[in-house]
Amino acid sequence: MAKSGGGDAISFAQQLARIPEERLGEIFAGLSSSQVASMRRHWPFWTRGNQKQPLGAWRIWLILAGRGYGKTRAGAEWVRAFAGRFGDTHIALVGATMAEARAVMVEGESGLLAITRGEERPTWEPSLHRLRWPNGAVASLYSAADPESLRGPAHHLAWADEIAKWDVKKRGGGSAWDNLILGLRRGDYPRAMATTTPRPTPLLRRMLADPAVIVTRGTTRDNLPNLGRGFVAEVEKAYGGTRLGRQEIGGELIEDIEGSLWPRALLAACRVAATMGASDLTRIVIGVDPPASSGGDACGIIVAGLGTDGRGYVIDDASVEGMRPEGWARAVAAAAARWDADRVVAEANQGGDMVRSVLEAVETRLPLRLVHARRGKIARAEPVAALYEKDRVRHAGRFAALEDEMAGMVIGGGYAGPGRSPDRADALVWALTELLLSKRGRPGVRGL
Repeated sequence: MAKSGGGDAISFAQQLARIPEERLGEIFAGLSSSQVASMRRHWPFWTRGNQKQPLGAWRIWLILAGRGYGKTRAGAEWVRAFAGRFGDTHIALVGATMAEARAVMVEGESGLLAITRGEERPTWEPSLHRLRWPNGAVASLYSAADPESLRGPAHHLAWADEIAKWDVKKRGGGSAWDNLILGLRRGDYPRAMATTTPRPTPLLRRMLADPAVIVTRGTTRDNLPNLGRGFVAEVEKAYGGTRLGRQEIGGELIEDIEGSLWPRALLAACRVAATMGASDLTRIVIGVDPPASSGGDACGIIVAGLGTDGRGYVIDDASVEGMRPEGWARAVAAAAARWDADRVVAEANQGGDMVRSVLEAVETRLPLRLVHARRGKIARAEPVAALYEKDRVRHAGRFAALEDEMAGMVIGGGYAGPGRSPDRADALVWALTELLLSKRGRPGVRGL
């Protein structure tokens, strides 16, 4: 795997933004309105160093970057420049599906139609899935879900978008890529560009292992001046500091840990979009994994409920970090009050009576039960992980920090996730064990 030589230099527009406003006024005062409009569309003005085409001879260029990096714009500009320069050129535009290829690569806000104006603008023929430039260049759309459609056509150039989303289970995303590359046989210098947010798929692993593939990496933060503040704040709040955040924002390829009790695919399959309230559940339990010391380690606080369908539902991660005993005890009491919890199950191996006293000091009516771990964290977690495999547990929402810890728990012992210990995951195990694996967890009617 080779790296591209573009580096991560900022764009000319970003450099210009550093100039004092009064000086900028002088610069733009001499420009006509048409020149200003032209500058807004002029890609060399906006492109960053790590969006530029690699130097030298290459056949495959892969941009692996976080969401909002500008992958689509880079791909579309690369195709536009080539098509505008060379007539009688045949180009393949391949998306995960035909609908995505059309919506993103052609008609999207950074697609080929949006970035091209005037006489150079191609004609879009949607019934034929084809773009035709005035100079004779043609770009045809394909779906990776239909790899056979790529078996016959030959092309000079190809842009493959979001290859990590290509379906490799049903119809072979890998074979779609193979057919695309085998069809790059026109002209003296055929080549392909692939743009994607990373996912640990066989096709992406294969490309990264190929020393002939030129790879450009980037993050969401690279494109901050062109992203809405609300979007950046929202994704940072939801995913910042998590493994998922490293993938979706940082553009890192996060592999499943070998032997994980909770592989990423299993966690994704258990997630439901619907939110749940206390009235939707017959019993609610809060699992607590207290810090091992009073120095401010994380305190895992996970809320889970028993649904009318007999499944356990994880409904809240109220975990806190950097708090002394009174602080995390108040967080437990607040979660219990917020969810009208029937039981709070707290591990007492670390601290013993201190755990009870500190919790009852902030709320004497807390429905508390202390438990003592007789087995290690992984051994306790294995029966709960089996419940996930049997589709007996659902996550009512996305709990990135919790799921990162769950994915780091390894069969046979050991922890390879974030932080020193899976505090959130251990609290989840206590809550679901109480709900689904103990006689006390039998379904009932709340409030009676």
